[in-house]
Amino acid sequence: MATEEKFSQGTGFNGSQAPSGLSRARLALAISAGKLAGASGRFFRIGGGTSLPGMIARRIDPNVLKSVVGASKAKKIVITGSNGKTTTARMTAAIADSSGHRVSQNRTGSNLLQGVTSVAVNFADIFGRLDSDVLLFEIDEGTIPLAVPEIQPDVVVITNIFRDQLDRYGELYAVARALDKMLEDLPESATILLNGNDPQVASFGQNAKARRLFFGLETDEVGTPVPEQSADIIRCIRCNEDLLYEVAYMSHLGVYRCPACGYTLPKLDIAATSVKLAPDGEGPTHVLYRTPQGSVKLSIPLPGLHNVYNAAAAMGAAMAAGFQTDKIQSALSGLRPAFGRLEKIQAGDKTVYLTFVKNPTSFNLMLRLIAQHAGQKHLLLAASNTVVDGEDFAWLWDVDIEEMADNIVDAVCSGNKAEELAMRLKYAEVPTDRVTLVHDREAALDAALNNVETGGTLYILCGYTPTHEFRRIMQKRGWVKHFWEE
Repeated sequence: MATEEKFSQGTGFNGSQAPSGLSRARLALAISAGKLAGASGRFFRIGGGTSLPGMIARRIDPNVLKSVVGASKAKKIVITGSNGKTTTARMTAAIADSSGHRVSQNRTGSNLLQGVTSVAVNFADIFGRLDSDVLLFEIDEGTIPLAVPEIQPDVVVITNIFRDQLDRYGELYAVARALDKMLEDLPESATILLNGNDPQVASFGQNAKARRLFFGLETDEVGTPVPEQSADIIRCIRCNEDLLYEVAYMSHLGVYRCPACGYTLPKLDIAATSVKLAPDGEGPTHVLYRTPQGSVKLSIPLPGLHNVYNAAAAMGAAMAAGFQTDKIQSALSGLRPAFGRLEKIQAGDKTVYLTFVKNPTSFNLMLRLIAQHAGQKHLLLAASNTVVDGEDFAWLWDVDIEEMADNIVDAVCSGNKAEELAMRLKYAEVPTDRVTLVHDREAALDAALNNVETGGTLYILCGYTPTHEFRRIMQKRGWVKHFWEE
């Protein structure tokens, strides 16, 4: 596959005229400055070049992403949604790599506009030329309407939409409207891949020119008769009548129909028709998928129903992009949990699971997986309501802590919302003498580990900022590598 279109060939972004000498100089300066910023951050151990290169480069040349990506003939895939972006992107990259494609992506999950721009800065030479067959972007659902016009993707994947950071995004339907509008502006040559089990997401792109495909689950081997209490979409997005569910797989994702207007699950192009979850919550998960290219059997090394969705989305993205898919099993067999996604870490003679949770759906998923692990649970909960984490923390009260309260032997609460975490545990009837407040992050980690017996396990469930803080402590102690080195 041709991988680049040089500026000297006379065209730039979307076939426009090649940049002027001044524009080329500004682009080269922006990329050089961004690369220097990233290298400096890694040298001084203050960052991995995940967002700073893009931030610096955009200050010098606001069109740097548009110029670099537009000059490349690589396949461009963007993945967005509330949950599952990072793992879906990693799976898609693994499939592309197994097909012999050179992939450039924001692998560490820095998914705001500066992190997306860092892909262009980090992988291009100073003249903006990319030696890549595939450009893969994980993009925050609030950022993607800004990023897509600059990237002009070939494939857009939307994993799901859950209630998330209301203070930053606005309510759920505002996010949905912005995403739907973004899809309507895509060209006919693009492909939209939507989670058909999500009643909101399945409605996207009805007025779009691009081709629409749907992925999801179509089985009665897993799930519940009705959505869980914290489900976000329980009414028809067309007429507001209560939806009826044949089966609910995860929050409001399931096989649904509206008894009033007939709105229902669309025909799935990639469907998990048989799912065998590991009873110990560790994996692997055995899945049979129906695809346009025939049946595909997968043994997914990551646990949980959410990873059945992630693999379906990745497979769909790979097929839509035209990648070979005969090596999907071998591509995914070596996959490990992404940074902070139920990441298993050895801490001396004890085991730590580090888990990033940011909304009721992700928190409940992790609690249910953890509950399947043997033994009573030692917990470390940490949350911050900063601008980055989301200042609205009311969603904590929709987390089903009561389901595992009896198995919590002790819990340390940390972060600037430690008191509210402790209050939530109290309302879940976890005895107060089992709960400790330790605001300092390193002291909290030590206190929680001191509660764990030799050979035992500590489960850390925390928001965005605490996840990075705990992992930096663990890196300093030699338990993990820098996340940009993995």
